[in-house]
Amino acid sequence: MTALRYVYAVCRPLTAPLQAELRGVAGAPARQLEHHGLIAVVSQVPDSDFSEEALRTRLEDMDWLTATARAHQNVIDALTGVTTPLPLRMATVFRDDSAVRVMMEKREDAFRHALDRLDGRVEWGVKIFMENADGEGGGDGGEDTGARTGSAAPKAMSGRDYLRQRRMRTTAREEQWRQVEEFARRLHESLSAQAEDSRLHAPQNPQLSGAAGRNVLNAAYLVPRARSEEFVTLVDRTKDDTPGIRVELTGPWAAYSFTGLAEESAGEPT
Repeated sequence: MTALRYVYAVCRPLTAPLQAELRGVAGAPARQLEHHGLIAVVSQVPDSDFSEEALRTRLEDMDWLTATARAHQNVIDALTGVTTPLPLRMATVFRDDSAVRVMMEKREDAFRHALDRLDGRVEWGVKIFMENADGEGGGDGGEDTGARTGSAAPKAMSGRDYLRQRRMRTTAREEQWRQVEEFARRLHESLSAQAEDSRLHAPQNPQLSGAAGRNVLNAAYLVPRARSEEFVTLVDRTKDDTPGIRVELTGPWAAYSFTGLAEESAGEPT
């Protein structure tokens, strides 16, 4: 069985060896591969799973994809605790060590520029959800009001009453949505002022994420480690007095959204 090289991230030389127990994708130990003063963190993976043809099939297997993503993130998290890594796209693989070094040589300037820009910084994620939000395309959205509030919804005595109640529900939803959007705008401005950079991502699809409520803001913020506590405190202050709105904070992460490397293609194993 041929072993390919799975690359997790590129970083500067570590001041200490990787944890001996640090395992990556397929349970393989992660190791450092040095080239021109940069380090690629790699592990060996079987070509039966990671060849170009095999990956096309594997990426449709949700259990395999979830396990691989977790293992990939486990290595990135370990690196983030001790250095500033530049995470590469999941399932970035190369034929052997020499092919990894060729990739590093071609992209050396971009790696060094990104490392200089991101040194000592981490990414924090902030999401805002409108709770009890009606789903996309879910009718007029008002028929289940009684079920959500625990009380019986008033019955329309006539067609005119029904239309009036429906207009009232629509107006109430529109007002709630306006308030949530305004809250998200103000919070994003406040957090952006505390961060060195920010990125707005597309709202999450609740059917894919499994998160309750309607995602209004999905943003990433680049923050110096030394100011992370201040940033977290600012987010926490918003969580206590915002009924109907849920704020979620995640991180600190490696600066995925700010590397400038996302557009680069993954390596070819052949």
